[in-house]
Amino acid sequence: MSTKPVYKRIMLKLSGEALMGDKEIGLDPEIVDRVAGEIAAVSKLGVEVCLVVGGGNIFRGVSGAAKGMDRVSADHMGMLATVINALALQSALEQQGIVTRVQSAITMNTISEPYIRRKAMRHMSKGRIVIFAAGTGNPFFTTDSAAALRASEMGCNALFKATKVDGVYTADPEKDPSATRYDEVSYQDVIEKNLQVMDTAAIALCRENNIPMVIFSIREAGELAKVVCGNGKFTLVK
Repeated sequence: MSTKPVYKRIMLKLSGEALMGDKEIGLDPEIVDRVAGEIAAVSKLGVEVCLVVGGGNIFRGVSGAAKGMDRVSADHMGMLATVINALALQSALEQQGIVTRVQSAITMNTISEPYIRRKAMRHMSKGRIVIFAAGTGNPFFTTDSAAALRASEMGCNALFKATKVDGVYTADPEKDPSATRYDEVSYQDVIEKNLQVMDTAAIALCRENNIPMVIFSIREAGELAKVVCGNGKFTLVK
């Protein structure tokens, strides 16, 4: 089993739900600390890490719009939720001795840096973890799209999507016990078979910029470090 990282620079996409544990809403401090530990372990391997976190554990723009709220306002509220999650992760990471920076696509000078590509790349080259908050800063775009966009801008070698399951399956394994996991699948098959890995815009952006996507389970302790080294269970989308 290799202990040498396969990738030099990665984008990690975390959902907001990954941070709330068994709660119905909000953050579970124990889960936040555990996830931070997973990220810190990878950083200590010498991998340059940036990440995008969703805000669905606090507020989801699409859900708000579905209930009659103005979609633009709802999406802006969702972006603010991602900032809360980003600050929580920053605190948890720094408690583990990892230097971080939060860069927000919506300017909030008192709590974060504005998103500046060259500055973010410099932070990463110095071993700092950069957390990109507020999505793309634009309504109608998901944090999946934000992750694909920032991964492209940062020149990442891969986009890691942390999920509840250990890869991409032919169907939802929680609903269909006969579902089987793909070891590898193409971008085109993901779109044509509607495998719901990420939204179509994110997949298209990764395909256009030749960024492989690695789908793995964040629920398994130590799995992120294993997958970064080419071990463990995951699906490679390329």
